[in-house]
Amino acid sequence: MNSIVPDSLQNQSNQNIDSAESPDLNKDNQKYNPQNTTQLILGLFFGIIFGYLIQKGGVANYDVLMGALFLTDFTVMKIILSAILTGMIGIFTMHRLGLVELHIKPTRYAANIIGGLVFGIGFGLLGYCPGTGAAAVGQGNYDAIAGVLGLLAGSYFYAEMSGYINTTIMKWGDRGKLIFPDVMGVSRKAFIVYFAIFLTISLYLLERFYALF
Repeated sequence: MNSIVPDSLQNQSNQNIDSAESPDLNKDNQKYNPQNTTQLILGLFFGIIFGYLIQKGGVANYDVLMGALFLTDFTVMKIILSAILTGMIGIFTMHRLGLVELHIKPTRYAANIIGGLVFGIGFGLLGYCPGTGAAAVGQGNYDAIAGVLGLLAGSYFYAEMSGYINTTIMKWGDRGKLIFPDVMGVSRKAFIVYFAIFLTISLYLLERFYALF
């Protein structure tokens, strides 16, 4: 997934990378840094808002999530498409105004495919994805606890294997930083306009199609 962060957060990320290469800098980073505390507080704040909206939107409900997989409930799809639409317009508008910078994740076919398969299998077996699973635990769904424990175990396993993964899987099918406008050979402005129209029509059709059931 592509990410977008202010310059201050990107600079902090660069400092973290440099600290791994410089012992002296690593010692300096061990000192108290107010910016780290601010990031944690902001992360907690927006995480609570995200969880609240997920719960209120009904996508922390097991039946709703499984309905998305069986194509009997389109609530999840409508929320995802709405998020893509508003996020795309908001992000590129802020980028155009110079308020933020785009930090695009490289397209790596092997990593994307394998990661997508692992995610999909886990979603199908558990009935929750990481975000909805955490929200489900918060609303008292005990069946989601196994998923949260698996998320923690998977994160630890990935961290331990990251060195090997970076030298193997991450290099398979590495196409660099790609975005749809560049691949399609159109301007970003034109792509946003046409894709926004496409998403709006898709949302309308989903609403009409779902109403038939």
